[in-house]
Amino acid sequence: MALSDICPVIIVRDAARTIAATLTSLASFPEIVLYDNGSEDATLELASKFSNVRVVTGEFMGFGPTKNHAASLAAGDWVFSVDADESVSETLLASLDAIDLSDPTQTYTVHRHNLFMGRDMRWGGWGNDWLVRIYHRGHACLNDALVHEKVVVPANTKPIRVDGALWHDNIRDIDELLQKISRYTELRRREPGGRIYGPAWTLLRTVWAFFRSYILKLGLLAGWRGLVIATSDAVGTFFKHMKRYSDYRGRRD
Repeated sequence: MALSDICPVIIVRDAARTIAATLTSLASFPEIVLYDNGSEDATLELASKFSNVRVVTGEFMGFGPTKNHAASLAAGDWVFSVDADESVSETLLASLDAIDLSDPTQTYTVHRHNLFMGRDMRWGGWGNDWLVRIYHRGHACLNDALVHEKVVVPANTKPIRVDGALWHDNIRDIDELLQKISRYTELRRREPGGRIYGPAWTLLRTVWAFFRSYILKLGLLAGWRGLVIATSDAVGTFFKHMKRYSDYRGRRD
């Protein structure tokens, strides 16, 4: 029974809208590490209703570093990295219980289904989203990216796909999407070593981001949702680079 040797690890802040569904889907695991970095809503009150949840509080250091720190607090070495707005399907749960944990260098990928205002998105770059989420913390970890972090897979190993859906209750309304763009571009602004593009190159990259999502990744097949996603990709690209450029020009001026 692999579930008894796997610890879901979640970092969270103000996730009262989704955390109950997430924790309910993880009820079969003996322990869940919930690392809270400053929730001011009902997140911790909701989490306290689950007997298998161990709450730890601490600061947010960027997604990659914070998730690595939270994983270090788990009782066992096998980690299942879960976001606070994700839920595990029954099929995925059964598949996880059957995986082989004898090789600590092995990693496992899950199929995340991204929901946009209630619809499972297949287009615009939101579909076919396979992510490494189960790993042995002695042989793998997340990179140090402040946002859009990912697990660094051990050399000479190939992740194994696990059947079943990981449901990502990503965006409920457009205002939530705008808030996420603001937060993520601010984190990108703080990442060391980021390239600085002037206004002309930034504009070209912004147009390319829209074209890639809406045309090349077939966002147009998703109707108005695809248009919103492509526009958000473009807006995120624009402000990611313009925030860095404004800092650069401010220092020079």
